[in-house]
Amino acid sequence: MIKRYTCQNGVRIVLENIPTVRSVAIGVWIGTGSRNENPENNGISHFLEHMFFKGTKTRSAREIAESFDSIGGQVNAFTSKEYTCYYAKVLDNHANFALEVLADMFFNSTFDEEELKKEKNVVYEEIKMYEDTPDDIVHDLLSKAVYENHPLGYPILGTEETLASFTGETLKEYMHNTYTPENVVISIAGNITESFISDVEKHFGSYEAGNQEQPDGKPMFHMNHMARKKETEQAHLCIGFEGLQVGHEDIYNLIVLNNVLGGSMSSRLFQDVRERKGLAYSVFSYHSSFHDSGIVTIYGGTGAKQLDVLFDTIKETLANLKSEGITEKELNNCKEQLKGSLMLSLESTNSRMSRNGKNELLLKRHRTLDEIVHEIDQVSKEGVDKLANTIFTNAFSVSLISPEGELPKNI
Repeated sequence: MIKRYTCQNGVRIVLENIPTVRSVAIGVWIGTGSRNENPENNGISHFLEHMFFKGTKTRSAREIAESFDSIGGQVNAFTSKEYTCYYAKVLDNHANFALEVLADMFFNSTFDEEELKKEKNVVYEEIKMYEDTPDDIVHDLLSKAVYENHPLGYPILGTEETLASFTGETLKEYMHNTYTPENVVISIAGNITESFISDVEKHFGSYEAGNQEQPDGKPMFHMNHMARKKETEQAHLCIGFEGLQVGHEDIYNLIVLNNVLGGSMSSRLFQDVRERKGLAYSVFSYHSSFHDSGIVTIYGGTGAKQLDVLFDTIKETLANLKSEGITEKELNNCKEQLKGSLMLSLESTNSRMSRNGKNELLLKRHRTLDEIVHEIDQVSKEGVDKLANTIFTNAFSVSLISPEGELPKNI
């Protein structure tokens, strides 16, 4: 059973008691990410996440790390385009200690200038590492092609230029304006009772902050073709179609459609591109949902001389999918796979904490397991086929990173 509680200041708490486990996962979710940035401070959400681990008024960076190592726990964080999360997983008897350390990081980080310098260098190296991974960069390039100058097209890591401008004061100002109480969700899952909500409220239930500016409105989907020349062994290709927003009524149709197209080893793309033609080692598709938009992405990596053939094969796969539709076998297999993945994820306190945190932050509602299974069972061949013809008939964007930096001639 999921318990929801809203503190007087607007912070929301979501708790799911799982008495059959011995762990507790605690996540602090904030509805801000690279989408809330501008060209001058791009990357600040991610850098702020880093700096939360670099020392508080009472704990050094080493002491924060040792706090969790000493109790056999785990602590980490991540930043996305629309939210940031700091989380810990510990044994149930250490839940209050983990909460106290997370709250200390949230409220008392000092953003020391010496630590800022060191961490900037760490993120510089992270950006360089990312630049050395063309099969990652090409996805950011696709976001830029699709969203152009809208913040959803910004890289989460920012740039070396924007990173250099950050100070302790700019971090504090950004946090004051975006880490507002109504924008924060504390999600807890594990062997913990409802009384833990009052412990969370003691830490997070009374603070105040500024007024968060609303991010830019719904972005336009643009049809662009972008290529970068880079010394690589392969050409890395992404094709992006307009997808669906978070909570859309057709979202489960899209999940099934994506799974059939490129979500597994038995998918159409894997079989056509890799198994039948041997064109790529890695080929797949995925869907990214934001609160007002989405992208369906197809990725394939191949030798530069085979790029045209890869693109033609992907187009052929999409054409067959639209003309023939999915099979009943594919539909049933996908439904069972979805239900299996859902059930298996329930065995992890981290997964439950994440699911509850995102649902509260983005949807402000929680469906029972029976309701989700019912929605999956309601997916029909007709619904999936109709969606395929809608999405894959529309205009698309393309991004490419290759030794020549030349787009396929057959686009």
